[in-house]
Parts: sequence; C-alpha cells; structure tokens
Amino acid sequence: MIKASDFDDALKIANDTQFGLTGAVYSADEDRLERARREFHVGNLYLNRKCTGALVGVHPFGGFNMSGTDSKAGGHDYLALFLQAKLWSERTGATVSKRAEMGTAV
Repeated sequence: MIKASDFDDALKIANDTQFGLTGAVYSADEDRLERARREFHVGNLYLNRKCTGALVGVHPFGGFNMSGTDSKAGGHDYLALFLQAKLWSERTGATVSKRAEMGTAV
C-alpha cells in the first residue's frame, strides 16, 4: 500500500508505474470519478465496485504498458492481433493486364 496525500497524488502514483491492467476508484464525488475516467491509465477501470472478477465473454479484459498491448481479450479488435495488415495502391490503366489482353477484364 502506498499512501497518497490527495487525489492528484494518487493518480500520479498510479499512473507512474510500469503497469496498467486494472484500477479502481471509490468516491461519492462525481468530478473525481469523471477525472478517473479521463486520466487513470488502466485497461480496466472500476468505479465504486470491486476491481476483480471480470466475466469472460462479458467484460473484455486487457491493459497496457507492461500489462499488455491495450487490446482486450474478447474485445472487438482482438482477432486483428493475429492478422497482418497489408495495403497496396495501384494506378489503374498504367499497365495492360493479362485479363484485358484476353478480353476478360472486369
């Protein structure tokens, strides 16, 4: 446990670590909760509730820094981590394609 002098100090301490998997803030102050939403650098942020027990298939889970790649296991972008993106750009009409020569160009 690390003692913080105030909320600003607590955020600084939490964000100054190598890790960023899970964090929790308990507060009745809505401004502090909103600030945690914006400034607390964790993959999973829990507000006014326990910070363990993410449900597989319900709560995508993952962090950043030394706690992951900022992707979420079970999240909408998870499959893309196993793919290799590729883009190509081609100027059409610059070459004569085999299909054009054969009369089958689209």
